[in-house]
Formats: sequence, C-alpha cells, structure tokens
Amino acid sequence: MVEKYAREQMKRLWDTQAKYNAWLEVEKAGVRAWNKLGLIADSDCEKICQNAGFDIARIEEIEKTTKHDVIAFLTSVSESLGDEGRFTHYAMTSSDTIDTANALLMRDSLKLIIDGATALLEAIKTRAIEHRSTLMIGRSHGIHGEPITFGLALAIWHEELKRHIENLTQTLEVVAVGKFSGAMGNFAHAPIEFEELACGFLGLKSAKVSNQIIQRDRYARLASTLALLASSIEKFAVQIRHWQRTEVYEAEEYFSEGQKGSSAMPHKRNPILSENVCGLARIVRSFAIPAMENVALWHERDISHSSAERFWLADSFITTDFMLWRFNAIVSKLLVYPHNMMKNLNLTGGLVFSQRILLELSKAGLSREKSYEITQRNSMKVWHSLQEGKAAINDRGELLYLRFLLDDQELTDAIGEAKIREYFDYNYYTRNIDVIFKRVFE
Repeated sequence: MVEKYAREQMKRLWDTQAKYNAWLEVEKAGVRAWNKLGLIADSDCEKICQNAGFDIARIEEIEKTTKHDVIAFLTSVSESLGDEGRFTHYAMTSSDTIDTANALLMRDSLKLIIDGATALLEAIKTRAIEHRSTLMIGRSHGIHGEPITFGLALAIWHEELKRHIENLTQTLEVVAVGKFSGAMGNFAHAPIEFEELACGFLGLKSAKVSNQIIQRDRYARLASTLALLASSIEKFAVQIRHWQRTEVYEAEEYFSEGQKGSSAMPHKRNPILSENVCGLARIVRSFAIPAMENVALWHERDISHSSAERFWLADSFITTDFMLWRFNAIVSKLLVYPHNMMKNLNLTGGLVFSQRILLELSKAGLSREKSYEITQRNSMKVWHSLQEGKAAINDRGELLYLRFLLDDQELTDAIGEAKIREYFDYNYYTRNIDVIFKRVFE
C-alpha cells in the first residue's frame, strides 16, 4: 500500500491539474508580494488569493486562439476575478510563472524521490544485516575470486545509495530556486524586493541573477542526479539477475503462487522485475542528454528547452520513483539460498584460497616469484582436473586444490602440511565483516 500510494503521489504532482495549481500559486505569491510593497490593496489581495481559479477546458479552448499557454491560463484566471484581476502577473513574464512553478514541482518531487530512496536504503540494510555472515563467492570478470558474504555485497549497495541520497538532497537545494525578475531579468518594472518576497511566500530561494529564465544547468544537474541513481539501481538489479541464473542460483526474485514465467516453458522462473528496472534505467539516463543540451539557449532565452522539458521532467521523476519502489519490493522479498552459495564456493575445488597460500609462502621466506609459481602450477592442475570432469572434492572430502598442494613437496617443505590445512578456513575471509558493518551502518 505504501508503494502504491507513493507512486500515485508522484503521478499527481505531474498531471495537468497540478501544473496549473503550481502556476496559480506563483501568481498568488506575486500578488501577495505587491501587497507587501503597497501596490495592491489588502482587499484586492484577499479577493485574488481567495477567488482566483482556472478551468482546464477553458484554458485549452483559449489556447486554440492564442497559441500561448500562459496567456490562455491567465485569461481563464481573470474570468474568475473582477477588476482586481488586473494585478495578476503584474510586471512578470511567462517564465517567471513557469520556471518558478517548475521549482515547486521539482522540489516536491525530489522530496518524494528522497523518501523512496530512504525506504530502499532501510530495506537493503535489513537484508544486509540478516546475511552479514552468509558466505558466498566474490567474482571478478564473472570468475570466482575469493569468499565474501552476501551481507557485504548488500552493504556496498547501502553505501552507494547513501551517496545518492546526499546528492539528491544537494540537488534539491540547487533546483528550489524561483525568479520574478521580469522579461530580461533586469527588474526593470519591479524592485528586487518583489522577487525576494514572492519566493519567500513559496518557500523558495531567489536566483541571485537571472535573465528571462532560470538557468538550465540546474535542470541538467537534476537530470544527471536521477540518471546516476537509476544507474546504481540497474547495477544492483544486474547482480540479482546473475544470482538467479540457473547455473548460479544463489538468490532469486520472489515467485508468487499462480505466477507464470513462460507461455511455452512451464518451468521458467524469470527475473522479470529486475530486467524491467534495468530497461527503465536506460530511459532515465536518456533524459540527461536533452537536459544538458537545454543549457545552451540563445542570448537571454529561447524556448527550445520548453518542449523537451514537458516530457523529460515528468517522465524522469515518475519513472525513477517507480524504479525505487519496485526495487524495494524486489529486495524485501528476495529469496536467498545459502546452501547454493556454499556449493558454488566449493565449485573450483578450493582455488579461492590461492592468494592466502601465496602470501603465506612469502611470509615463510620464499620470493614472490617462487611463491606465485608454486600456487599457480597447482591451481592449473585443479583447472585441468575440473575440465576432465573430476569432482571438486575427492572421496576423502578434501578440496582438489588442498590435495594438490599437499602433494607438492616444495610447498610442504616450505610451510608444512599442518599449516597448509590451516589456511583452508573460510572464517579467515570474514573476520573483518563486523568492523566493515560498523563503518557502514553505525
């Protein structure tokens, strides 16, 4: 229910009604500012703030003639007022209304995004702590490296998402800026106090300097921030998709009763939600391009940015919000299989211990080159044995790599059989997990 409510909130912020509501709030703020400055009488200010309204159908009808949406909006608003209506939009330009209203919508939308990211952060933390000691193999190049824990993998997600929340919070400050500086930004028809008062009524900062628009590097910052967040969510989802591969099968998306994976193959359980998130991340990233290209406008402004923003602003927020809550559900319900993680950990017959053997030989006095030679030649024996179909664990329950090392006279002469066996200990690789978790979560 929380997920559905959050998504509905975001969608409502970007519908036509919300857009005109924001425009009207900006116009009312301008009226209240002029009232404070003595231009508009208290009675007229009260009438405007209480009675000003608009009709969407009427705006659309007027715009067919005017070919100008702000004029159509203002005409509809004036029809809800009397003579006092002459003070709406006084000394303002269209972009004062649009850009300042956009600041309200972006501010409120970013707050929802931060809420969604914070909820996801908590979901990841819960699962990370749950699996802080769940052993699994770490991979580089997709190849088995050394043991880690599943909780450690999730702790990395947690820290990455924390950085995004910090970035989102900073970006909120960058975009929550309004302007009431007029057609060229030179305050030719209004004092600077007018802008400061009007922005104050809206809870926005004033742009220290502007031309006819709020500068679009702010919007590009927003688009880039959302694109980075979406990219990290995709990164997390790609890991889940790998873990769910049949030959890996260490974790998988929750598969509900009655759910179907394929119209042709009844056995299929596919990571469709993670794949969905990956596809949506590509869309959110694509919005960064027009946002950056909107930074360069002609002189004091043109409106080449406007058409692009009518798409990407709403779509980037709605899509990112959807991704956050969808991935929250994926993480919260993720099925984790420690038994398969341990099976995969032993899949290479103990090769995961090679670096420890290498380092222990160096400590025992052998050169790094000789240590590497000994550990690698025995590693290659394991690979060749696995290629020939031999079991990773022999009949005596010994990992292949351990057996080959014990049979290597040069190695046993250097450190002894007991030491070699001692080094095959998974706890060695997790002894600092608690310290890492303290750094991340405390």
